[in-house]
Amino acid sequence: MQALRPETKAQAGTIAVDAASVRLTLRVHDTMSVVQHDWRLLEADPRNSLHQGYDWCCAWVKTHGHPLAIVEGRVDGVLAFLLPLEIQRLNMVRCAQFIATRFTNFNSGLFSADFRAKAPGIPAAEMTKALREALSGRADLISLCNIPLEWCGERHPLAELATVENQNHSFQLPLGADMDQTIAPLNAKRRRKKYRGQVRKMESAGGFDHVRAISSADKARFLELFFAQKSARFKAFGLPNVFQAPETQAFFHTLLDLDRGGSDVPLELHAIRLKGENDGKIAAIAGLSRKGDHVICQFGSIDDTLVPEASPGELLFWLMIERSCRNGAALFDFGIGDQDYKRSWCTQETVQHDILLPLTASGRLAAFTQRGVTRTKAAIKGNAHLYALLQRLRAQATTASGKPSAADG
Repeated sequence: MQALRPETKAQAGTIAVDAASVRLTLRVHDTMSVVQHDWRLLEADPRNSLHQGYDWCCAWVKTHGHPLAIVEGRVDGVLAFLLPLEIQRLNMVRCAQFIATRFTNFNSGLFSADFRAKAPGIPAAEMTKALREALSGRADLISLCNIPLEWCGERHPLAELATVENQNHSFQLPLGADMDQTIAPLNAKRRRKKYRGQVRKMESAGGFDHVRAISSADKARFLELFFAQKSARFKAFGLPNVFQAPETQAFFHTLLDLDRGGSDVPLELHAIRLKGENDGKIAAIAGLSRKGDHVICQFGSIDDTLVPEASPGELLFWLMIERSCRNGAALFDFGIGDQDYKRSWCTQETVQHDILLPLTASGRLAAFTQRGVTRTKAAIKGNAHLYALLQRLRAQATTASGKPSAADG
C-alpha cells in the first residue's frame, strides 16, 4: 500500500473477502463539501448514526474549525463508507476522532449496506493497516469512541479492530404504538400513578404547558435558558460546565437553525412552562434529535427552585416519550451515562466500545494510557458499592467547600 498525503492521491490495497479479490481504496479529504453528495447518500441509511450526519458535522466544523480528515472508503470503485474525523490536539497528541465526539451519544460512522455485509470477511489486520497508512502524518492516534459493536441486529463493520469497552453505557426505551404499550414492561400501574401525582402537583401550583420551541426567538431563548440552568446545576455539584465554551454554545444554536420540518430533526427543544404564580417560567428543558424512528435525548436541565415536588424533569420525559409514540418513533434513547432515572425508564442497555489505533510512538503511549483509564473507570462504575461511595465522597467534598444555594446559581 502507498501512504496517502495530498487529497488528490489515493491509498489502495487488495485484500481477500470470501476468497475473492477485492480492491479497497481509501482517500482522506480535508473538506466536507467534496464528498457531500456521497455523504448524503450514506446518511440516509437508518443504521448510520445521526451524529455522523452532514448537517450535524457541518454545524460543529463551522463553529470549531479543527482540521478535518474525512476518510472515504471504496470497494472496487464503489462507495463503501465515510469516517467523518477531525484532528484535535489532546495532551500534545494529535488525535483523529469523530467530529463533535464530546457531544455524541452514539457513533457508527457511515457505511453502505453492501459493505456491512462484506465487512466480516475483511481481515482486521488489513483494515487496521489501511487506516493507519491513510492517516499517517496527520495524527498520532485514531480514537473512535462510543461505538455499539451490535446495533439493529448487525455487527459493526469495524468491530474486529482493537477495542476497549467504554466506561459509559447508553440506555434506550423501545416504544409501542401508544403510552400504555410502552410502559407495560415498566410496572405500568406504579408509573402511571406517579405521572398522575406529578400532574396534580403541577395543577395545584397553577398548571403548566408542554411546549416545543417553534419560532427562532423561542429556540434561542430556550437554549440560552438551558445553558443558564445547566451552569447553575454544574456549579452546585462542583462539576465542570461542558457547555460553557462560546463555540460549543454556537454549535447548538446552529443545530436549531437546521430544522427544515418533517420528522427528522438535528435538534428541537421541549420545555415545561408554568402557569399561575410562576406564569411563563420554565421549570425543565430538554433537547431531542430524531432520525427515522430513533429519538435521542441530547441534554436536559431543570430549575430546582420551581415546583421541585412535582419533578418537572421527570414529567417532561413522560410527555416527550408520549409524543414520540404518537409520532411513530420506535426507540427513545436516553444517551450515555448510567443514572437512576434512565434505568427507571429503560429496558435496553447498550454497551459501547472505543477503537484505538496508534500511529506513532506518542500515539502508542496515549492509547495505552487511555485504555488503562477507561478500564479503571469501567471497573469502578461496574461496582455499585464502590461507585456509590465515590459519589458520596464527592458530594461531601462539594458540601464542605461550600455548595452554592439556588440563589447563588
